[in-house]
Amino acid sequence: MAAQIILLRGINVGGHRKFSMAEQREMMHALGYEQVTVHLQTGNIVLADPGTPPEETVRAIEDRVAADLGFRVSAMVRTREELAAVVAANPYPRATAEPKTLHVAFLSDAPADPAPLDALDVTSFAPDQFRLIGREIYLWCPNGVGRSKLAGKIDGMRLGVTVTSRNWNTVTRLLALADSA
Repeated sequence: MAAQIILLRGINVGGHRKFSMAEQREMMHALGYEQVTVHLQTGNIVLADPGTPPEETVRAIEDRVAADLGFRVSAMVRTREELAAVVAANPYPRATAEPKTLHVAFLSDAPADPAPLDALDVTSFAPDQFRLIGREIYLWCPNGVGRSKLAGKIDGMRLGVTVTSRNWNTVTRLLALADSA
């Protein structure tokens, strides 16, 4: 069965915007979604494709979170096929041996102006590297993302789109969950 993968931005981070896994699951069921699986508590949800365009799924979830929890949260949707393409397009295949060093920043849309990314002198951030491919930024930080100046720089950029990141373990686990949905 086809699946949609929902990525919520900025929940359960630092004790703010609390939204438990159980609440996430219950809300998805209340919205009429089926075969709901929540992975970790940071807003990773896999559900049976409801047959609606991803934009409608995003709108329904964002509106319901605001109504029920009293705060706005950004959601992004990738279909199972789109997430499989993200995994297949990984420009840093050797990084998968240390999956915590590889992150994918999911963008709500491709940046209309990628100039801020193009202007980065990546040699000054070595050994860290990044690559923008479509609606994703792949970020490889061999010494860890927590120590990466490049990760902080990219995270703070104003690209005109919403961004939420996941490590490679989470990305591949979400694809496996979508495949089993």
